[in-house]
Amino acid sequence: MRALTVWIVISLGSLGCHLDEYLGPGSEEWSPPSAAAAPSALLARAACENRTPGGRAFFGDIHVHTALSMDTVIRAGISTPDMAYRFARGERIGLPPLDEAGEPTRSIQLARPLDFAAVTDHAEWLGETSLCKRPGSEVYESEGCRQFRGETKSWLGDGLFARIIPLVGLFGRNTELCGPDGNRCRSELLRAWDQTRAAAERWYDRSSACSFTTFHAWEYSASPRRSKVHRNVILRNEIAPELPISSIDEPSAEGLWRKLDERCNATGSGCEAIAIPHNPNVSNGQMFVPDRSGSAEERRARAALRARLEPLVEMVQAKGESECRNGFEGILGVDEICQLDKVRFIDGAAPPDCGNESGSGAMAARGCQSRYDFARYTLLEGLREEALLGVNPYRHGWIGGTDTHNGTPGATDEAGYPGHNGVTDATLALRIGGDSGGGYVPNSLRSPGGLAGIWAEENTRDALFDAMKRRETFATSGTRIVPRLFASEQRPDSFCGEAVAVDGVPMGGVLEIADEAGSPWFAVSALRDPGTDGAPGTLLQRIQLVKGWIGDDGALHQQVFDVAGHEPGLASVDRATCQTSGPGSTALCAIWSDPAFDPGRPAIYYARVLENPTCRWTGYQCATASPDARPAECDDPTIPWQSQERAWTSAIWVTPPNERSRGPR
Repeated sequence: MRALTVWIVISLGSLGCHLDEYLGPGSEEWSPPSAAAAPSALLARAACENRTPGGRAFFGDIHVHTALSMDTVIRAGISTPDMAYRFARGERIGLPPLDEAGEPTRSIQLARPLDFAAVTDHAEWLGETSLCKRPGSEVYESEGCRQFRGETKSWLGDGLFARIIPLVGLFGRNTELCGPDGNRCRSELLRAWDQTRAAAERWYDRSSACSFTTFHAWEYSASPRRSKVHRNVILRNEIAPELPISSIDEPSAEGLWRKLDERCNATGSGCEAIAIPHNPNVSNGQMFVPDRSGSAEERRARAALRARLEPLVEMVQAKGESECRNGFEGILGVDEICQLDKVRFIDGAAPPDCGNESGSGAMAARGCQSRYDFARYTLLEGLREEALLGVNPYRHGWIGGTDTHNGTPGATDEAGYPGHNGVTDATLALRIGGDSGGGYVPNSLRSPGGLAGIWAEENTRDALFDAMKRRETFATSGTRIVPRLFASEQRPDSFCGEAVAVDGVPMGGVLEIADEAGSPWFAVSALRDPGTDGAPGTLLQRIQLVKGWIGDDGALHQQVFDVAGHEPGLASVDRATCQTSGPGSTALCAIWSDPAFDPGRPAIYYARVLENPTCRWTGYQCATASPDARPAECDDPTIPWQSQERAWTSAIWVTPPNERSRGPR
């Protein structure tokens, strides 16, 4: 039976869950939730005093874990939802480990506050985690909860699996914690969910300043066959389902989408949700492998449901980048810049190719890797699905995030990166030589993560949510580059000089070209990260436009065009000092037309903006470490020390006339 328990924990992908916040006795975080936590109608807010016609860029992070998540607790994380929002607003917060008096021994503060944020704690075992963390609960002193908190050891020891098992039942909920009817865990889940939502309401700026936006949100963390197919669920406003939907209660993605409709989008209450997949790079192809089951009509209906509920993908975060990878069968063209944060490359070797199938085991550093694990090729497979079904299930925009488990949204500074996983990466020696649990991403290959960029007219929930739905978004590797992309049948009269809107289709949109049209025109611009007064941002190297299409041979084709900026190799960074040198730009702009455009073939185009090379966090922190604190891994040639920060716009889909006759998209 013990072996069976371990097997079920592994098969459920328990390691994919993340543990939340530290709550000490008498914490004000656990006062009864206010009525504002569960409104049945929208609360009033003032009109924004500053609106930008045509939109402006807002930066945020909507993938954030606190100590309400199970794996945060195991890593001794201490943040609460309120701490996470305070941090996003620019306040200083403490980080573990704690001293003998129970006080944080480290602290962190953003140099620049974010514009928006969302706490996305795991829905899985949220009630159980809260019961075991809340002093005074009926089961707080139980042996299972004591093992979970690390106060005692089970027969399995005190590792990650051993600490998780007391929360998990063989088939569904653990009746020792939840009671025979499960109501104890349900009530505690409601309590924790209300507390999370109350924090989001406390920190949402409803004044006319519109300085900061919060979203009600959670993470749905399904991990079938040890593959990560997690999604962050983001709500438009404060009207929300009674409880977050977890993979325990609904194990399939389709089931999640349908329940989001049943409990939110289709209720007529004003509730609206989207789901954002993250880390397809460790999904063994399971996140986006095409659905071939059932009749064409059934597949079409599921594709339409997916397209409506999943307009975005988080394609860069602390556990790696999911843009592209060289070496897959059936993909023609090489992209030399596809090397950023490939966390599944063990000793520099890529995992085997899954081909047209999906695999398993990526969360244990095992199994194949698929072209469906990468955002670029998923967009191209969407063109194929649209040709078959008349519906494109993979018309995704892109955002970035951190997936922090310290409650530190937007903590993407490489030089000051403190780790994202509590005590397991709290020192440079642990960050560069340790493992935060699970074993599939060594700490040295983790990164500070990315940021979500949204173009909107104002910083409000409605404006940002609408922009996410129309995919007018971009991702960055943590920098605050501001990119913009438009496409039009006519060449813009003017565009360069500043990031202004033009009369055309913006990133995330569909350009339907006329029969007699030639190649469309693309207007692309980028402003460098301005940095701060004491630390100016890195200069830009170049803008690239990436094109993708499906050839007559059925293969996926990719081509990268340098359209503005400097040649690679002219700028460099010194490893010993992390000083940069060489030419670069504060702003870049281009108006470009595809010289090989085929008016009869659908294609995607997106912009990628590259900074000059800089030190990676490993390079910065090893270069500045004192000799007695410098780990031996700083000299490991397999650990990268430099990087090239970047931003990616969402794509624009160019659709020829003959494609529009295939049906709705």
